[in-house]
Amino acid sequence: MLEKTLWEQFLEIVEPHLPEYLHWNEICWTIVYYLAEARRHIHRWCRGMEAWEIVVNTVTYCFYVWLVTEILRWVIGWAFFHEKSLLERTKKGFFFLIRRMPFLKEKIANEMQQTLDKMGREAFPVRPGETFHMTLPAKGMKEKELMKEIDEYLKLCDVKWQEGRVSGAVYCGGKELTDMLTKVHSKFTWANPLHADIFPDVRKMEAEVVQMCVNLFRGGKDACGTMTSGGTESILMACKAYRDWLVSVELQDQRFSIHAAFDKAAHYFDIKLVHVPVDEKTRKCNLKAMRRAITKNTIVICGSAPQFPHGVIDPIVEMSKLAKKYNVGLHVDACLGGFLIPFMKKAGFDIPPFDFTLEGVTSISCDTHKYGFSPKGSSVIMYRNKELRHFQFFVAPDWQGGIYACPSIPGSRPGAIIAATWASLMYFGESGMEQVYVDSCKENCRNQKEIEEGLRKIKGIYVLGKPEVSIVAFGSNDLDIYRLYDALTKRNWHLNSLQFPASIHICVTYLNTQEGVADLFVKEVGECVAELLKGSSNKTSGMAAIYGMSQAFQTDP
Repeated sequence: MLEKTLWEQFLEIVEPHLPEYLHWNEICWTIVYYLAEARRHIHRWCRGMEAWEIVVNTVTYCFYVWLVTEILRWVIGWAFFHEKSLLERTKKGFFFLIRRMPFLKEKIANEMQQTLDKMGREAFPVRPGETFHMTLPAKGMKEKELMKEIDEYLKLCDVKWQEGRVSGAVYCGGKELTDMLTKVHSKFTWANPLHADIFPDVRKMEAEVVQMCVNLFRGGKDACGTMTSGGTESILMACKAYRDWLVSVELQDQRFSIHAAFDKAAHYFDIKLVHVPVDEKTRKCNLKAMRRAITKNTIVICGSAPQFPHGVIDPIVEMSKLAKKYNVGLHVDACLGGFLIPFMKKAGFDIPPFDFTLEGVTSISCDTHKYGFSPKGSSVIMYRNKELRHFQFFVAPDWQGGIYACPSIPGSRPGAIIAATWASLMYFGESGMEQVYVDSCKENCRNQKEIEEGLRKIKGIYVLGKPEVSIVAFGSNDLDIYRLYDALTKRNWHLNSLQFPASIHICVTYLNTQEGVADLFVKEVGECVAELLKGSSNKTSGMAAIYGMSQAFQTDP
């Protein structure tokens, strides 16, 4: 009796356990048949060849298969799976080629230079008799002479921000607080937390500021963070930490609303940024679109509380559930509203949860230098745990100059800013926070609501979405909104131009809550709208013209 082959022995053991309707025996013998056929064809093709010829032909064949596969993968990905549509990229390529044509290139360059010169003259006009220091002075200035020169520079600032005619930019400006912060700053002018052994005072202050903010956002015992120079750096550090944490290259956000610092982070750290559309009516993140955009490469999804353009808070609760379901990070950008939203409930405004009490929230950025009334150049990035914060740090252990470690982008940092931030938080204290921040929140949100209601009554413009925190954005279907921006600028209102859709907004600060400012703003917006609807022929100029041009060339669907 012939000995059974290994294959027959395998079938004897396995076949009784397989479903009969699948005819496993036939399937297995079919596979054996095709393998034998493949072997026969390979023998026929290689008949008469030397061994080295077989090796070379095999390698060449494999190379061509790999090359064709890569080309097809690139072409298919470029055509169908690119972030931007094929039509958009075709348009961009066409206009790029047109601009490179010799007879148009020079004309475009001249027109561009004229536009830039005009913008420079309008945005930064040179005053009569104004001089410029282009080199170091031959002799140093005495203090009295220097202060006189500084007073001349102060005269260049003709924007009346103290009267509340500015959107954002200056968030407090009170004399008593300014004097106190100036004194603190002078005591720490030379402090540098890079040298923590020399300046342990500043290091302690930084740790305390971070912990105060962590408690404000109800972080647990493992929550932690670091101070940065501003919201952009906080966002950069969060993105860098997520990239190194998951060693992945994809980031989700909602297009048009989340801060451009995420685009900056993606550019700096080689992260793929996937834009997700917002709801056209509410201006909130489109959750269904975000869910579809999440892949195995996604490292973090991002939401705003509130977002800068329209003052809308994204659905953080639902985003938290998404983050938990797909095991990705969730960053909440509270840079703008970080010292408003924690006090909104106490101020009488109902908003959904947004902080570390939501299990899916893994990091939060919060600017102390906005509604926290701290000096410019201070922000805090907070993490749910130390493990995630660890990936923010940079360490070069093998440098001949010693171990070089930095918690954020800069090496040396201004200790005076940290000290002044610490001082501003300590100055108000818990009771002061209850009074000042809650009252500030109440006044800011009340004024924002008054402005929103007033603007909704003006014929010819409309308010975007349903603003929730300190921002009111408005656009128009009946007039060029950027001409309205110009008209308000001429009346000494300094607002922010937005795009996609064309609109402008006012960011309500403590200074805007002065008596009569909100009513005056609504009144003058109404007057300017009425003038423009009558058919004023003034042309749009300056930055407003640039935004108008950007809108005209929009290619996004």
